Amino acid sequence: MSRLNKECLPGQTPQLPPGFKFLPTCIGFEKSLSLYEHLVTTLSWQQPSITLFGRTSPIPRLQCFIADPLVSYGYSGTQLNNTPWPDVLRAMRSRLKREYGQDFNALLVNWYRDGQDSMGWHSDDEAELGLNPTIFSLSLGATRAFKIRHKQTHETVTLPLPTGSGLLMTGRSQHDYQHALPKQARVTQGRINLTFRTVG
Repeated sequence: MSRLNKECLPGQTPQLPPGFKFLPTCIGFEKSLSLYEHLVTTLSWQQPSITLFGRTSPIPRLQCFIADPLVSYGYSGTQLNNTPWPDVLRAMRSRLKREYGQDFNALLVNWYRDGQDSMGWHSDDEAELGLNPTIFSLSLGATRAFKIRHKQTHETVTLPLPTGSGLLMTGRSQHDYQHALPKQARVTQGRINLTFRTVG
């Protein structure tokens, strides 16, 4: 195992950096796949374009931003269109509030249609999220490799995220680390990631 790239074997969970907590089974297998199919067919998906290094292109995934009225959020110069809470996700938000005492008022949903869709290195450190944001992430569908990298040392941890699993990010996780979902050519099925957050 390389010190700079900590991969884990199937069935194993790597040691995660401070501020990251892996929750292997938040919802059951069948329920998670049913929810995946429901969201694919019912959410209003968008594919905004962003400009990086002077080049404008559509992001390599689809998105839906769900939030309370008057809540707005954007990144990389792109403002996301606000969609009302569907009942199933509103109920999930209520359970998370009871569990973590966090009043999540927004949800960013990313649909990675296959292994060619991806997310580059970034931190969720926009000013609207506050100083030390609490973000709860739920994975549905195909297992994808989630990577966490220290901003200074570049030490990297790879965490497979199977369907129904959760990841809680708190404290200085967004100050000290970046995360990414790289392409995986062998993955032919889709994955949906729900990230509950509080936008100020």
